[in-house]
Amino acid sequence: MTVLELRSEPGGLTVEAGEWVAVAGPPSLLPLLGLFEAAAPGGLLLEGTDTGRLTERERAVLRGRRIGLLLRRPALLRLRTAEENLLLAQVYVRTPRAERRPAARAALERAGLGDRSGALPGALTAAERCRLALARALVNRPALLLCEEPVEGLDPAGAETVLALLDRLHGEGQTVLVLTRDPAVADRAGRTVRIPGGATAEAAVV
Repeated sequence: MTVLELRSEPGGLTVEAGEWVAVAGPPSLLPLLGLFEAAAPGGLLLEGTDTGRLTERERAVLRGRRIGLLLRRPALLRLRTAEENLLLAQVYVRTPRAERRPAARAALERAGLGDRSGALPGALTAAERCRLALARALVNRPALLLCEEPVEGLDPAGAETVLALLDRLHGEGQTVLVLTRDPAVADRAGRTVRIPGGATAEAAVV
């Protein structure tokens, strides 16, 4: 099954279910692939849905339900515990209340933070905060995990814990798309796509 398809000339990008793809491309790709920016009709399909024909609100709903975002600077709620950060992420997509806490705890366990559920983000290491952001990205069971420079600023040991987690998630069948210019990150992916100069992104945007 095709999870994501960016259609434009020259270039383009197709991501199939279960793939781990690294993309080296312009900064304009993140807002486009993350549905923050409107694509031209037919320019970007997510699980067969033509996102270029959606309203801004419809894109936001689709993003919340089907895309897990791990941004370069994840905006964790610093006055909320790790578990509360994940609970609130589920409120926005209207997950039934009874399902929220079990899902949050399962995502924290998956990220290796089961014993840190009550910690505030400021009490976590940089690598732990990154893994918390990753758990938040996964809590709504997205079709696509979209990461932006996932280990930027981490020390080698911390970066390896995050990359090993991405390895494991991919092994479990999670579709992963990483936007990176770090060769060490790209080498972990199943394949690397280079989109030079922003031509693809610019052609796809309205």
